[in-house]
Amino acid sequence: MQAIVESEHGSPEVLCVSQVPVPEPGPGQVLLKVAAAGINQADLAQRRGFYPPPPGASSIYGLEVSGVIEAVGPGVDTALVGEPRVALLAGGGYAQYVAVDLAHTLPLPAGVSLGDAAGLIEVAATVYSNLVLTLGVGTSPQTNQGASLLIHGGTGGIGTHAIELAQALGLTVFATAGTDEKCDYVQSLGAHPINYRTENFRQIVRQATEERGANYILDVVGGSYLEENIKTLALDGSLAVIGLQGGAKGELNLGYMLPRRLSLHATSLRSRSADDKARIVDGVHRLVWPLIESGAISLHTDSVFPLEQAAQAHARLESGAHRGKILLVPDASAHD
Repeated sequence: MQAIVESEHGSPEVLCVSQVPVPEPGPGQVLLKVAAAGINQADLAQRRGFYPPPPGASSIYGLEVSGVIEAVGPGVDTALVGEPRVALLAGGGYAQYVAVDLAHTLPLPAGVSLGDAAGLIEVAATVYSNLVLTLGVGTSPQTNQGASLLIHGGTGGIGTHAIELAQALGLTVFATAGTDEKCDYVQSLGAHPINYRTENFRQIVRQATEERGANYILDVVGGSYLEENIKTLALDGSLAVIGLQGGAKGELNLGYMLPRRLSLHATSLRSRSADDKARIVDGVHRLVWPLIESGAISLHTDSVFPLEQAAQAHARLESGAHRGKILLVPDASAHD
């Protein structure tokens, strides 16, 4: 089968299609014929040499796919063959086939096409696990009355999904973006936009909340935002750092945090145990899938590239010009 395997690190041009064997599903696994794979910032970090696959994971790029079950491993009901699914992966998605634990897959939400679904599960699992399991956001609007969330990177796949999920859960949402046009897009999703190039997000959030600050922050930037993020939090506020686009190091003033009872979390989805991922996928199924089916959360597909144009797809994600998810397809004519 065709796949893009991690072989060397560098610019997008290192992404080349190789021929590799089709994987065989092991116990509790299914083999998916891949319809499309979602591209994530983690893929870019891996390509640059900063985010290696966990021990035992595939060296093929890709953390999420949609596809159809082609075969099953021992212990899995053969009646599932032919069923469309999305899958959360530790690697292996940039390929024509991938083997994955059945517990890390879900049926498609009603009304979502097989192609567009490829960009759903990784962002949904990331956002759900951080907002609900890590930061402690309630799962019903009644539990979140008066609470607010600041999201950095409001126009990416994670940002757009987080805006809509947080609003569905009753939070007031602020989101940063780098241009006026992107801020308009953030506003169209229902969040309060902040242009981080021309505005100070801490001042904007504090003014809008009568100086209380944000109860929660979801941050993909990391080190360069650490101090300002901490000073943006309300009493008992919590910050989840899920990316390091602004560097891995920052200065932390514990003397400021202690009397305000602030919490800082740094999390990664890819390195979690199989059981942890299964628990997160199940939570996504119960909380997020009904919100997608009701229209409260929508899918945002920016663009679709054939597998052999993975370099161009990575370049688009790096450019920051995207709105939502960028997808790769083994067969461009198969995307619907």
